[in-house]
Amino acid sequence: MKTIPKDKKFISRGGDRPKEIVISRTEGSHVYDDHGKKYIDFMVGWCVGNIGWGQTEVRRAIRQFRGPDYVTPSYMYKPWTELAELLAQITPGRLQKTFFATGGTEAVETALQAAMSYTGRHHFISIEGSYHGHSIGAMSVGDSAFRKQYHNLLFHCNKINPPLDAKAAAKVVKLLQSRKVAALIMEPIIMNLGVEIPTKEFFQTVSAACKKYGTVLIADEVATGFGRTGRLFASEHYSLKPDIMTLGKGLTGGYGALGATIVTPEIAKAMEWGFSHYSTFGWTPINVAATLANVRYFLKHQKKILSHAAEIADYLHSRLGDMPFQQPFEIHQAGLAIAIHFDDTKYPGEIVRKCRERGLIMAREGASAFIMFPALNVPRTVAKRAMDILESVV
Repeated sequence: MKTIPKDKKFISRGGDRPKEIVISRTEGSHVYDDHGKKYIDFMVGWCVGNIGWGQTEVRRAIRQFRGPDYVTPSYMYKPWTELAELLAQITPGRLQKTFFATGGTEAVETALQAAMSYTGRHHFISIEGSYHGHSIGAMSVGDSAFRKQYHNLLFHCNKINPPLDAKAAAKVVKLLQSRKVAALIMEPIIMNLGVEIPTKEFFQTVSAACKKYGTVLIADEVATGFGRTGRLFASEHYSLKPDIMTLGKGLTGGYGALGATIVTPEIAKAMEWGFSHYSTFGWTPINVAATLANVRYFLKHQKKILSHAAEIADYLHSRLGDMPFQQPFEIHQAGLAIAIHFDDTKYPGEIVRKCRERGLIMAREGASAFIMFPALNVPRTVAKRAMDILESVV
């Protein structure tokens, strides 16, 4: 039995139907199927492969790993300390202490628990339609559509509808005035809402109000971190100094499985009670080695990576602006997080499908948009080829 029918028989993905492409290898900004067909990867695992696939320096560091297979989290292990110290050095504000996790969902779950422990409160505010993971807690602060299926998600999860402007900020402030809200959790720029970009006034207002009313500000940078929006962290666009930050995806670049929740010393102190946090595989040595290699590579080449990404972002914006789409469209873009919005609900899906057939992988987002998350170091020649494919389709 071949892979596709076996996949359909033995693997469950929930409601998502897998694309009938069997990936056999990855290289740079490309993926290859089992027939050798080459695709330009303009999704890189949804903001995972920010430095591209198969970076020699990172892979070499992983191959050279000679550490233990596993270390029980109740012991100490030098690379854990090295990674936590590195994250404390590069994240904004007073973030200092890290809880390790297996990925973004678990990192968010830890952040919610930490906020409740620190504040003694159990209400939350988040952005309607946003995505923070697939645990009960993460779904509770995500899209309200989850509640149609899971009726026992967390109570007291208030949602703010975009656009995120002064009017939305006023709604947040009104909710915070009750002094019942443990945390406001949101991506600084919201990826799964088609790159929804809050105004600076929004964040100026809500960050000040969080401080005033004792509410924790959680910046979910699982998807936006490590250069995706043109800065190391999307929080930098707004000079945010969050109390908690969640990391994943670009943290490891896909070279390992690891997430992180980094908090201020005060919040970490509030979690120092018996069995407040535990992750069996969030500390796995080989994944820590892969994460260290990825982060060190990014920081070593940060100036070059972000400069190149800015040039490609400008190029893509120019090409997309001139694209002969058959429908009125709007570009939402922050660095190399790009979404094209239409009024028509069928048109973006047709574009994504036809592009995939011609060797360009993108994704549909919501009812009326498609998105692009290319590697930050995608060569200009590859970016041009991607735009040529898109133009040939539209």
